[in-house]
Order: sequence, then C-alpha cells, then structure tokens
Amino acid sequence: MYENCRLCPNFCEVDRRKKKGACGQTDKVKIAWSGLHKGEEPPLSGDYGSGMIFFTGCPLGCRFCQNYQISSDRSDAYGIEVTVEELGNIMLALQDFRAASLNLVTGTHFIPSIAAALDSARERGFSLPVVWNSSGYESQEGLQIIDPYVDVYLVDVKTYDRDVAGRFCGRARYCDYIDSVMDFIVSRHPHTDLEKMKGTLVRHLVFPGEIDATKRFLVRFAEKYKESCYLSLMVQFIPPKGNAGFPPISDEEYDDLIDMLEILDINDGFMQDRSDDDILWIPDFRKDVPFPQPFAQVLPYFLSLKKERISL
Repeated sequence: MYENCRLCPNFCEVDRRKKKGACGQTDKVKIAWSGLHKGEEPPLSGDYGSGMIFFTGCPLGCRFCQNYQISSDRSDAYGIEVTVEELGNIMLALQDFRAASLNLVTGTHFIPSIAAALDSARERGFSLPVVWNSSGYESQEGLQIIDPYVDVYLVDVKTYDRDVAGRFCGRARYCDYIDSVMDFIVSRHPHTDLEKMKGTLVRHLVFPGEIDATKRFLVRFAEKYKESCYLSLMVQFIPPKGNAGFPPISDEEYDDLIDMLEILDINDGFMQDRSDDDILWIPDFRKDVPFPQPFAQVLPYFLSLKKERISL
C-alpha cells in the first residue's frame, strides 16, 4: 500500500518507502503525542480520558489547523518514529492507563501500519473500542482496510462548498470526496449508540463568515445522515497563530443555529458552548503534555520512547 500510495484522495502514487508523499510522510510511522485526553465528546472520554495517538503529517493542508505544528508544517521536529510493534505496545499501554477508548487522530496516511499494529495488540489482549478520528479526506482504498477495526468514526464534515474548502481546508476537492466517504461509513455503520461505542459522530466547525455554508451542511446532514449519525457542532474557530482578523460567531448566529437544529429535528449529538478561554485548546507539541494539564496526561511509555529517541 505504501509502494504506490493511494491511501487518501490526493492519489499521489508515490513510493513512500523511498520518499515522502503528499501527506509529508514516508512509510515510517511517526507519532507526535500519546496519552489521555478528557476534551473529547463525553462518551469517548469516560472517567479518565480517551487514549489519544496523534500521528504526524496530514493529507490535507487546512490553513487554520489547531494541530498545525504536526500537520501543516510537517516539521521533522515533531514526533518520533515507531515500529509496528511499538505502535501496538502504545495501544496496550493506553488500555492499561485506563483509557475509555483508543483514539487514532489523523492516521489516514499510516493505515496499513495501524491495521497491523491493531492485529498485534489484539493478539496480546487489546480490547478497547477504536475511534477513527479523521478529517474525512479518505480514499475508498484506505477505508476498506481500516473499517473492520473501527467501532466509532469521529469524522469531520468540514463543508460542502468548494470555495470554503479551498480557502480553509487547503483543497477544494475535499468536497468531491466527503459524500462518498460518508456514504461508505453509513453503509457499514447504519446505527449509532455512543454509550455502546458504536457508530458515527460527525464533527462540523463553523468557519468565520461562512454561516450560510454551515446552514447548507445542516440541511444535508438532516436529509441524509441524522438517522444514522450523531452531530457535534463546534462554533469556536480559533486561529492557532493568534488573531487572524476573524470575528467570533455572534449571539444572533449562534441562536440561529440552535433554532435550525430544532427545525431540522437534529436531536442526537453535542453543541459546543461559547467561551472566552478558547486559546487554551491550541496544543503545543513541543511540550510533554501539549494540552492543559487538567485535561490531559502523557502516556509514560510514549514519553520513555520519546526520550530514548531524542538521546540517540
């Protein structure tokens, strides 16, 4: 799968055993951080947090990605290379760390290795529900491989507007693939029960000045997916490198969205509260714990691997 890579809709067909693909990564799995995080939606976090594995690199180039240090910049300064066996060890260590779920963040470009690591971990007693936390920019080839391992899809549906996708997501063609991704997921997971860790949770972020694009998304979600998926509607757009001149969503716009959810009878899911301390949620992957300490704990095994790699 890495030899002629088609794991994402870039279809770069690069031999990633020899050089980097459009995702900015070779076939060597690179992890930026692993640990517990309580900031995910409540069913995924449980009492102690969701067991996160953040992968370095990304097939998209979102202009305002909160994880820009490990995605858009694709800097070799962030993340450590791990073998498939070590990746499986991390999964088992998260289970021992009392994680409520295994949360695989932006792993599209490492799908074959992740599948192999899950096989290895399960042979050794791994049993956590698996959350596939992705941008929604997936190929059918990649989805076919990872789907048998997934219990919950935590998938972004960023927009159906090509202009909005081009400006905020880095690729207008995002809109050409997100419908087929959602149709694939719903066909395989037609029912959602997050208490049982099954199904699909769709995340949608309101982009600044694009409230109409969000309203069009909500109409489409109601028509096609509300019977199969939960919705997590997020309203806190935070430029990761400081104020980019974007005004926050207004009270009137926020109330309009709440009214629209009621009109469209979208009842299952989550609506993000407005807050003044949003900047706290921008992670800094230079730190052992990139997130606010009350909400996250680094996995000791990952930290030991990181220190071992740095010392070498």
